[in-house]
Amino acid sequence: MESIWTKTVKMPQFPKLESDIRTQVLIIGGGMTGILCAYYLKQAGIHCCLLEQGRICGGVTCDTTAKITSQQGVIYEKLLKKEGLEKAALFLKANEQAKRQYKELGWKIDCHMKEVDAYVYAKQDREILESEIKALRTIGYAAEFQENLQLPIQTVGAIKVRHQLQFHPLEFAAEMVRGLEIYENTPVREMTEYFALTPKGSVAAEKVIVATHFPFINTRGGYYMKLYQERAYVVALKRVPQPEGIYMDAVSGGLSFRNVEDLLLIGGGSHRVGSADCRLEDFQKEVKEILPQGEIVAQWGAQDCMSLDGLPYIGNYSSATPDLFVGTGYNKWGMTGAMLAAMVLTDLVQEQENEYAKLFSPARSMLKSQLVKNMFSAAAGILRPTTKHRCSHMGCVLQWNGQEKTWECSCHGSRFDEEGRVLDNPAMYEIGKDTKEK
Repeated sequence: MESIWTKTVKMPQFPKLESDIRTQVLIIGGGMTGILCAYYLKQAGIHCCLLEQGRICGGVTCDTTAKITSQQGVIYEKLLKKEGLEKAALFLKANEQAKRQYKELGWKIDCHMKEVDAYVYAKQDREILESEIKALRTIGYAAEFQENLQLPIQTVGAIKVRHQLQFHPLEFAAEMVRGLEIYENTPVREMTEYFALTPKGSVAAEKVIVATHFPFINTRGGYYMKLYQERAYVVALKRVPQPEGIYMDAVSGGLSFRNVEDLLLIGGGSHRVGSADCRLEDFQKEVKEILPQGEIVAQWGAQDCMSLDGLPYIGNYSSATPDLFVGTGYNKWGMTGAMLAAMVLTDLVQEQENEYAKLFSPARSMLKSQLVKNMFSAAAGILRPTTKHRCSHMGCVLQWNGQEKTWECSCHGSRFDEEGRVLDNPAMYEIGKDTKEK
């Protein structure tokens, strides 16, 4: 399954690292987070280099639906209740700034950036929308109720927020990487806080940013407890009506919509990676039912790291690593989250204050109900007796996904193809050849 973005852009190529080098800041991971961090650090006069184990933007970034919004589902009512007005308002302010910074960059280049309205709709529960609008107005953000929507499904209305963004992520990234020091096909095999070893060279750095989607250093930060991964799917359809704007369901697992020229992108089928409830076939059936005349020109899967409280983890990797940083846990808003990470981390690595650093700090409380679920799932996966099909990350038992023909880890979301090769991290190494014996 290949996204429409990869079909329409040829990304710049970069060499492998084949020597030992030194730099002020090392960035590990060549998705949107790593690229934006490298771009802003270079603008600040900081020497940095970026290592990518494959091709830049060849992982989760190329699978995004590329929506940039401050209204991310129905999060603000929850934030008000659990975190209070100050934190809810600060989260909104951070997302608004991220949106502005994308706009400042994207307006200068040809990346099909477009300002659109965004809608969070409900199929049955109007009250959930009204409560979220009330929360937004309490924070001081203008939101409207929209009665009728240009969608092929029945709704009871939507929250409407104006002046959001959509763009072509790879066209954008292809411009951002120009002039950056990047090494592709350079996996990090061993890592300390100031040193990274690759197959043919090493990097010594004063500071390090880990931007690998799911953090891969298990001895610090407890990300194997603080994160899990969800998987969803996207289809691109021709010959169907083109609703203007960005649309997402207020309920987790619903459909999202946005257009790209003459194509309609529909996302959905969300489920926890490695669970028995893979929803690919259900999603395909649902799309066929609502738009039977549509011609599918592309379809692909997308993977997202989910945090304990709905906010990203951006800051010091752990309290014991003052010069090691991370950006992860974007909760299905990877493009907006990538800019948030770049905003915060480019300040922190320069030892400058950032007003959002405390809000997104990975050291914030882990005492959330999701923690218990994550720990139970991990314990069940690790302790389950078996002689084969274990993840190379932390040894959890792998589940066979017959719909996608992949081996999947329900503990932390790693995925492998039929031959045992890594498709999605945090796993770094392939699994045994016995995986063919399904």
